[in-house]
Amino acid sequence: MVSDRETQAEYRVTGVMSGSSLDGVDLAFCCFSAGRSGWSYRILRAETIPYPPPILEQLSGASGWDRTALRKMDVTLGHFYAEQIHSFHERIHRIPDFIASHGHTLIHRPENGITFQAGNGEIMARETGLTVVNDFRKADVAQGGQGAPLVPAGDRLLFGEYDGCLNLGGFANISYEDDIGRRIGYDICPVNLALNKLAGRAGKTFDKDGVMARQGRVGNALLEALNHLDYYRVPPPKSLGKEWFEKEFVPVLESASDALPDLMATVIEHICIQISFCVRNAGMESVLVTGGGALNPMLMERLQHHTKARLVIPDRQLVEFKEALVFAFLGVLRVRNEINCLASVTGGQADLSAGEIHQ
Repeated sequence: MVSDRETQAEYRVTGVMSGSSLDGVDLAFCCFSAGRSGWSYRILRAETIPYPPPILEQLSGASGWDRTALRKMDVTLGHFYAEQIHSFHERIHRIPDFIASHGHTLIHRPENGITFQAGNGEIMARETGLTVVNDFRKADVAQGGQGAPLVPAGDRLLFGEYDGCLNLGGFANISYEDDIGRRIGYDICPVNLALNKLAGRAGKTFDKDGVMARQGRVGNALLEALNHLDYYRVPPPKSLGKEWFEKEFVPVLESASDALPDLMATVIEHICIQISFCVRNAGMESVLVTGGGALNPMLMERLQHHTKARLVIPDRQLVEFKEALVFAFLGVLRVRNEINCLASVTGGQADLSAGEIHQ
């Protein structure tokens, strides 16, 4: 028997996304419609809620989580997300059909069969009185996949008019169709995670408009060292986490004696070289660019310098909330029991309809 939800053609969903850049939790109230020509979407309202200092401090130091600390943060974020979602719905005078939450990744070590996204779904469902879909990555990691990236499944169905989709968040990730129609997607390199860490040396949370980087000069020795990190020679499927960043990327940065503006300029050059290599190898002519990095003029200028592809930056709402939108959509696919995790992207044994549903 087919359920009403499986035949439903319109969905109102609140997407919840917290990325590695730690600029807050993104909430996006989205509407999705299924028609003969495919899926369409609208972001009706969206906000970024900053983390309170105590939570931000704990998340910023996330590197050596034990089981007790993981459970505690899972509960803490479950309560925090539920409270913020409830307030968000009251402000916008709208109630969704359900909530789809990425949560916040505390551990991502797929090579060891481990991934953990905090933000307890049972707590969120109980305190909001709404169904919650979360924990999208665990099932794929359990079958030997990377559990990431998951956004490519949404890119294929919502943004198929572009040759590729590039997100410039804490890490850069890209997705596209290969020559035989498979969706390919993977993490490329750190972006805001690296740039914001450097900006912190100047007492800033980020380098607004790339002003500091624009004042610097590229350091060839550091650039070469970064470009020769082992990860870049590994073919996809592959994904990055904060553990890799702290263990492999940060020591190279800290070994350099360059002035801060020079470090910023060099990291931007490194980012753009790595991204342009991926875009060129995939033969992309048009690329949708979203994420906080798309709002950095210096970064975008250097990226356009390195690639001949047409870089399309959409309206600011989509730039800032595309990942929350896509996770809301992955929730739609999950409640319809349709594929939302692609083995061609993650390297898992099979495509999945992934995510836990908490009524």
